[in-house]
This record gives sequence, structure tokens and C-alpha cells, in this order.
Amino acid sequence: MKRIFKTALFAVSLFAASASFAQTHKDSTLGHKISKGAKKGWKATEKTASKVGNKTAEIASKGASAVADKKFEGKVAPNGETVYIDKNSYYYYVNSKGRHIYVKKADLVDKPIK
Repeated sequence: MKRIFKTALFAVSLFAASASFAQTHKDSTLGHKISKGAKKGWKATEKTASKVGNKTAEIASKGASAVADKKFEGKVAPNGETVYIDKNSYYYYVNSKGRHIYVKKADLVDKPIK
């Protein structure tokens, strides 16, 4: 029984040691310089990803606001955005990054008639 226990303990320690070595692997490409073309491509990708992320956050936040909060029908935010009223009776609109921007009731403007 002791021999089986020692063998199992050895196998577990060997497995744990190999897992820790796998996490400390150094990448050989870190020392190399990145070309200017690759930097431009990465910047464009980063900018596009940021735009997509902001739009996704905006749509998700507007959808959640439409479901959870009341829409203020007669007024709009200063830039024409839809105004919502949350559970604490605060007025807010959702900006282009999906954040809630709280406004005072006095800052709201009448909704233009179409």
C-alpha cells in the first residue's frame, strides 16, 4: 500500500512540475523588431476592433435600457438622443460608447415634431 501511495505521489508531483514549466515558456519572437507595415496593420485592426466594440456596447446598452427602464416620450437629450428614466427616477441617455450619461431634467429639450 505504501509503495502505491509513493508512486501516485511521485506521479502527481511530476505532473505539477511539468504544468509549471509549461507556463514559464519564453517566446523567442519578443526580441525581434516589428516592421512598420505590421505596426500600421495592427493600428488599423485595433481601431476597427475598438469601433466594433463601441457599437456593440451601444446597441446592447440601448436594448437593455429599452427593456428595463421607461422611455421619456416628450423630451430628448441635448444631442437628440432618446432619454430613459431608471428605477431611481434619474434621466439618462446612452452615448456612442454604450455608457449611460445622466442629465438633469432642466437640460432636456422638447422632442421635434416630424
